[in-house]
Amino acid sequence: MRRRLFTRLAAVSVLLAAAACGSSDGGGTSDAGASSGGVTTVEVGLIPIVDVAPLYLGQEKGFFEKQGLKLRFTTAQGGAAIVPGVASGQFQFGFSNVTSLMIAQSNNVPIKAVSNAIASTGVEGEDFSAITVGKDSPIRSPKDLAGKRVAINTLKNINETSVRASVRKAGGDPDKVKFVELAFDQMPAALDSGQIDAAQVVEPALATVKSQGGRVIASPLVDVAPDLTVALYFTSTRYAQQNPQVVEKFRKATAESLAYADANPDEARRIVTTYTKIPAAVLEKVTLPKWPAEPNRASIEALMKLGEDDGLFKSTPDLDKLLP
Repeated sequence: MRRRLFTRLAAVSVLLAAAACGSSDGGGTSDAGASSGGVTTVEVGLIPIVDVAPLYLGQEKGFFEKQGLKLRFTTAQGGAAIVPGVASGQFQFGFSNVTSLMIAQSNNVPIKAVSNAIASTGVEGEDFSAITVGKDSPIRSPKDLAGKRVAINTLKNINETSVRASVRKAGGDPDKVKFVELAFDQMPAALDSGQIDAAQVVEPALATVKSQGGRVIASPLVDVAPDLTVALYFTSTRYAQQNPQVVEKFRKATAESLAYADANPDEARRIVTTYTKIPAAVLEKVTLPKWPAEPNRASIEALMKLGEDDGLFKSTPDLDKLLP
C-alpha cells in the first residue's frame, strides 16, 4: 500500500516537472481558455458523486456564467487522482478530500484550497458516508472487520483513515483490516455478490446498497470529528498567482452554488441524475451532505492528527497555507 502511495506521489512530481519546464499546458493565462464572447472556460476535475452537485447546479443556474465562467467537467475515481491533474495544469480547479490535499502539500505539491466543498452531517447513522455490509452478513460492528475485505475508493487516504477510526472506536484493531481499492459505483455490486465483506460508501452508492438490503454498521466521518469538513475545491498555486481574477470568480460562484444547493435539496437531488446513473427511486432516499460556506478548521486538525498517526504525511501539513 505504501509502495502505491509513493508511486502516486512520484507521478505528481513528474507532472510538476513537466509543468515547470514551460509546457503549453501549464497554468498560464492561456489555460483559462477565454472565448471571444468574454467567457472563460476552465477544466474542473470531479468525482461523480452527490458531493459535487452544487457545481453542476451552479452551472445550470447561471451562477458561474454570471461571473464570466464556463465549467468543463472531467471525472476521476478519487481526489488522489485529481491532485496531480490540477498540479500539472490539466485541470484549473479540482474537487478533493482534505486528506489528499494534506498529503500533497506535505510532499511539496504546490496547491491551494479555494473554497469549501462538503461536510459530514455529523449525525451517526444518518450521514452521506457509511461503512456497509451485505444483508446476510454476520458483521455487526466495525470491531468485526478484523481479517475482512473492506472496500474503499482510494488506499491510504481519508476513507481508510476514517474506517480505521471507526474500528478503533469500536475496540478493534484497524491494522488487521484488509483494505481493497474499488470505485464507489462498483461497491454495491461487489458487496451484493460477496466479493467484499464490507464497503465504505458515499452517496449515491450508499442508497444503492441500502436498496439491496445492505446494512450500515458505522458512520466513519462522524467518528473522525463532529461536522467534519470532508472536501475542498482547490487550484495550483501557480494558476492562482497567474490568474487571481479567475480564481476569485470561481470562489464567488462556488459559494453561491453551495448556498443554493443547501437551501434547495430537491434541486440538488435532481441534478445528480444528470451525471450519475442512479434510479429516481433510489435518489429519493439519498442522504445529502452539508454544504457550508466555510471549512471547519478544528475538524480538519482532527483529521490531520489521524493521518499523522496512520503515517500518511511526509511532514506536518501547513493548514495556514493550504486552507482558503
